[in-house]
Amino acid sequence: MGFDDLMRRYFGTADLAGLSPAELEAGSERLAVDFGLETDPARRFALWALMHILGCSPDLDVAFKNPAERDAARNFMDLYAGMSEPPQ
Repeated sequence: MGFDDLMRRYFGTADLAGLSPAELEAGSERLAVDFGLETDPARRFALWALMHILGCSPDLDVAFKNPAERDAARNFMDLYAGMSEPPQ
């Protein structure tokens, strides 16, 4: 499940810059529905990660009942936050 593939599936494009707010919201809603229905842990995590990047992910305690999955999500959040921080 590649990033560009996910973007095309939910938003119809790999370039979010050209989307209207309504298109972004509609794609985010489709993404949230699939996240809620997904049963495969790896695919579910990938969907959550995309939602986190887009700023529309559910809280960790809602998204992941398994403590190990919550820890993995926290690690992802830390790594993602570190990508936007300037080097020291």
